[in-house]
Amino acid sequence: MFYSEKSLQRLPLPDAEVYYSPHFFDVEESNTYLQELLQTINWKQESIKLFGKLQPMPRLTAWYGDKGYTYSGLHNTPQPWLPVLQRLKEQVEEASEQAYNSVLLNLYRSGNDSMGWHADDEAELGQDPNIASVSLGGERKFGFRHKSNKAQKNIYITLQHGSLLLMQGPTQHAWQHNLPKTQRAVMPRINLTFRNIKG
Repeated sequence: MFYSEKSLQRLPLPDAEVYYSPHFFDVEESNTYLQELLQTINWKQESIKLFGKLQPMPRLTAWYGDKGYTYSGLHNTPQPWLPVLQRLKEQVEEASEQAYNSVLLNLYRSGNDSMGWHADDEAELGQDPNIASVSLGGERKFGFRHKSNKAQKNIYITLQHGSLLLMQGPTQHAWQHNLPKTQRAVMPRINLTFRNIKG
C-alpha cells in the first residue's frame, strides 16, 4: 500500500512549496505499475521546433485525461483514462488533497533521454499550479533552478522508484526544473505528472 501524506517531507526551497516522499509506493506495487504502464500506454515520439527545425523530443510521451493541453507548441488531445491511471490518480489525490483531471506521461528509455529546464506555468494550469509527479523505474537526478535569484544554487534530488514529488503554490513562478542526461547505465523510467487543466 502507499504511504500516508505524513511521509511527504517539505524540501528546503525558498519561494516554493515542494514535498517529496521517496517511497510513496512499496517496491512490489511500484514494479507492478511500471510493467502495466510500459505495456498499456500509447507512447508517442513527438517532435518540437527548435531553432526553426523540427527535432524529436528526447523521450516518449502520452497525454490522458479530461482536457487537452498545449506546451512547447504541441497540442495534446487527451486519450481516455485507463484503469491503471485512474488507480494512480486516486492514490495521489488522497495524499496531496488535490484533484487532477489530466496526466502527462514521459518514458525515459535510457540516460540519453532527458528534459530541459522549464516551468509548468502555462495559463491552462491556473495561477498556482499543483503538479503531482510519480516516478517509476530507474533512479534519475532532478534539478531545480531559481528564475531570478542568481545567488541561489541549483538544487538536485534523486527521484527514486515509487516516489512522489508535489510542486505547489508559487513553485512554478520562482523555479524551473529539469531531468539531465546521465552517462551511467540506468533502467528505463516512467514519470507521471498529474495536473488540473482549467477551463
